[in-house]
Amino acid sequence: MNAAVILFPGSNRERDVANALKRASGQAPAIVWHAETALPEGTDLVVLPGGFSYGDYLRCGAIAARAPVMDAVRAHAARGGLVLGICNGFQILVESGLLPGILTRNKDLRFICKTQHLRVERADTAFTRGYEAGQTIEVCVAHGEGNYFADPETVARLEGDGRVAFRYCDASGQVGGLANANGSVNDIAGIYSEGLNVLGMMPHPENLVDAAVGGTDGAALFAGLARAA
Repeated sequence: MNAAVILFPGSNRERDVANALKRASGQAPAIVWHAETALPEGTDLVVLPGGFSYGDYLRCGAIAARAPVMDAVRAHAARGGLVLGICNGFQILVESGLLPGILTRNKDLRFICKTQHLRVERADTAFTRGYEAGQTIEVCVAHGEGNYFADPETVARLEGDGRVAFRYCDASGQVGGLANANGSVNDIAGIYSEGLNVLGMMPHPENLVDAAVGGTDGAALFAGLARAA
C-alpha cells in the first residue's frame, strides 16, 4: 500500500499513523509537507492526522483546508482514491468540502481525552472490512471540538445513504446518553463521502494497534485499508 500522511504545522499524530500503517502493510508511508502541490506518484491512501494544525486558529482545520497540498488531496478523492481524516484531519475534511457538516465545541466545553467505545455501522467499505457490522470496538478520543453537527436534511441524507461510519456507544454497544461525550448529532463519530472513499472520524484508531499500549481494536481499520489498496 502506498500511503501518504500529510504533515501540517501543529500536527502531532503523524508518527502514530505512520506506525499503524507500517504495521498493517509492512511499508512506511510517505510524509508529505503541507506546502507540496502534489502527492507521491502511485499514492493509494492519503491520511490527514490528528493534532492542532495552525494552532486551531480561526476555526479548527480552516487554515489547513486551504493549504497547497489540499488541491492534490481533493483531486485524489475525486479519482476515487482513499482519504482518511482522523480528529483534526476530520475537521480539515469538512472545512475543505470533502465531507459535509461542521465540528463544534464539545457539549460541556471541555477537552475530552479517554478511551471510547464505537459501534461499527457497516463492514463493507475499504475502511471497515476488518470489522463486522454492529461490532463494538474500543479506541481513543482526544479533542475539544468533536461535536459533529449538520442541518436536518444533511443528517437525513447521511443516514439514508448509509454514510455514518461509526457511532459513540458504551461497552455493550448501546448508543446515546453518557456514551456520547461530545454531543454529536445522532451519536455520529465518523462519516463517509458519497463514494465511500473518504472517511472522517474523531476517534483515534491509531492509538490502539498494539496490545502493549492497551488494545488492538484500531488495527483492523488499517489492515482493511492495506488489503483494499
